[in-house]
Amino acid sequence: MAKTAVATLHEGSSDGRAYTKVIKMVKSPKTGAYIFDERMVPNEAVKDFFKK
Repeated sequence: MAKTAVATLHEGSSDGRAYTKVIKMVKSPKTGAYIFDERMVPNEAVKDFFKK
């Protein structure tokens, strides 16, 4: 029998479309390898996330 995973973005909030999953590739200063920074941000803050 398969498990099902149910995730909520915020307790009490049924509108999950107000958030976007953003992924940014960042170069590590120590090793020089690339790492991925993944976050759930509000739709209004997407441009600010990529400016940093």
